[in-house]
Amino acid sequence: MAAYVAGPVGLLLLVFNVYAVMNIARSRLGAAARFLWAALVLALPFIGFLVWLVIGPRGERVLYRR
Repeated sequence: MAAYVAGPVGLLLLVFNVYAVMNIARSRLGAAARFLWAALVLALPFIGFLVWLVIGPRGERVLYRR
C-alpha cells in the first residue's frame, strides 16, 4: 500500500526535497555521507527532509555560492 501526496502539498514537498538534495550535494561532507543523506531524503520524503533540516550538516544552506 503506497501513500500518494498530490496537489499543492505534493509540489511543496518536491520543492523542499530538491532544495535539500541540492544543499547536500554542495556540502563539504564526504561522498559516503552525502550519499546517505540524499538517500534518506529521497527514500522518506517528508521525514527525511525534517531530519536533515534538524540534525543535518550545518554548512551553508543556500542554493548558490558566490
